[in-house]
Amino acid sequence: MPFTLTMPKLSPTMEEGTIAKWRKKEGDYVKAGDVLFEVATDKATVEHSALDAGFIRKILIKEGESAIVNQPLAIFTEKQDESIEGYKPEGELPKAAEPKAAAAEASAKEAAPAAKPAAAGAMMQPAFVPEPPLTKYEFSGPEGEIEGRIPASPLAKKLAQEKGIDLTTVKGTGPHGRIMSRDLDLGQPSGPVTFGRRETPTIAPGTYEEIPLSHIRKIIGQRLQESKTFIPHFYTTQEILADKMVSLRAELSTVGLKVSYNDFILRATALALREHPNVNSGFNSVNQSIIRFKTIDISVAVSVSAGLITPIIRHADFKNLGQLSQEMKVLAAKARDGKLMREEYTGGSFTVSNLGMFGISEFVAIINPPQAAILAIGGLEDRAVVKEGQVVPGKTMRITLSADHRVLDGADAAKFLKTVQKYLENPSLLLL
Repeated sequence: MPFTLTMPKLSPTMEEGTIAKWRKKEGDYVKAGDVLFEVATDKATVEHSALDAGFIRKILIKEGESAIVNQPLAIFTEKQDESIEGYKPEGELPKAAEPKAAAAEASAKEAAPAAKPAAAGAMMQPAFVPEPPLTKYEFSGPEGEIEGRIPASPLAKKLAQEKGIDLTTVKGTGPHGRIMSRDLDLGQPSGPVTFGRRETPTIAPGTYEEIPLSHIRKIIGQRLQESKTFIPHFYTTQEILADKMVSLRAELSTVGLKVSYNDFILRATALALREHPNVNSGFNSVNQSIIRFKTIDISVAVSVSAGLITPIIRHADFKNLGQLSQEMKVLAAKARDGKLMREEYTGGSFTVSNLGMFGISEFVAIINPPQAAILAIGGLEDRAVVKEGQVVPGKTMRITLSADHRVLDGADAAKFLKTVQKYLENPSLLLL
């Protein structure tokens, strides 16, 4: 008897998922408990196991395609030779596509600039589309290698000699590619050292390709766009003198205790949040109320191949530097392998995003709602600093807090950053 496999609901907020990989193929026999496929949700790639045994007769959603929750994914039969002709898969289907004419009309409206919102209080996203490649265009540089005599008019040769222009860098517009005086404006200077000949392009300027967004990237884009649009961000930056932190990390390494600068930052952030509980807050946009989180659960931004994910260190203020370091390594590895459980990346009361390992001096991050703040970490830099009235070499780093002005004021952000500075500039306090 045929039966249908549908897209499972893998989290309370999941509405659709993308089939990342089928572990079985059509015709295979599947036992209950066998891993059937990997599905990419909004934050992670999760394995799904079969609940019932049977033969896969037809796969309806291929790898890379998306399906809503409870949409048919495949047709199974209990016996290998059972007919599935006429069998209608069970489950829900996405809304039917609009008729072509209606779809074309909607597309035209979407492409036009939005002069008015669709409804009072609503915001319509404007259309941002690329310009088509240029069709009436001719490359201005010379084509191919020039051998022997350069075809140029006597006037062009004379002017080129007077102006010191290399005729091999000029494309002629005269008969049979002859260089005319009008062509010299784009010529390069002649001399013992030149830029050499350039390769001639073979495609039109503005040529592009479009890459569909992955399911994870769609969710990231949607959430960050909503955050940047509807949350009143403000930013405060503090420079940190990091010499002591660098020295302490090196000292710990000599006795086999290897920790990263990010581990110091997490510990300092956790202790600062304990001193400033108002920063460990969020905003409920539905109830229009401030959320005061009772526990310090730090989300840490981790870059993965599909986008960005924020695994969470729970009760971070109760964990020492070594515990934070080890837990962060485990969570980061699981994030990159797509093995995070939902409870390991949902929630959190505050976020840390660190781009220092890429050599970035400083940046501002977008708040991760419903949290009220996110801390952006820049890289270590060798700079001249003033100590005891003397200019001396030192190592510095910049940290920037993005805060929700509905929840925090400038003074709140400033006091919090000064406390983080206190701990990072006196890192021995982080060992206690």
